[in-house]
Amino acid sequence: QVQLVESGGGLVQAGGSLRLSCTASGTVFGFREMYWYRQAPGKQRELVADEITGGSTNYAEDVKGRFTISSDNAKNVYYLHMNSLKPEDTAVYYCNALVEMGDGATWFGWGRGTQVTVSS
Repeated sequence: QVQLVESGGGLVQAGGSLRLSCTASGTVFGFREMYWYRQAPGKQRELVADEITGGSTNYAEDVKGRFTISSDNAKNVYYLHMNSLKPEDTAVYYCNALVEMGDGATWFGWGRGTQVTVSS
């Protein structure tokens, strides 16, 4: 079984930075696909950033130039580096990944989320 756990959320002032981590535990041999989503109160969950291993990286328009997704497959963790944070970035951030489990098996699932609050 695989679990994804987010960490690194918190309260930060506008203009500040945070680094979110998504750590996979269990039978994991790296990430094939990595996603970060967020959900603000009263709004639908939205895709913030994604990276396909060996392929493309994509960002939502309102985070381009401010957020960066990266990964360390050796440690089974990937990150969302968030700079120049704005109050409208306030949300629960979720990681979602397609994980390699070895022998061609994969697992696709979600973490439970971490709260990011940006004060003005």
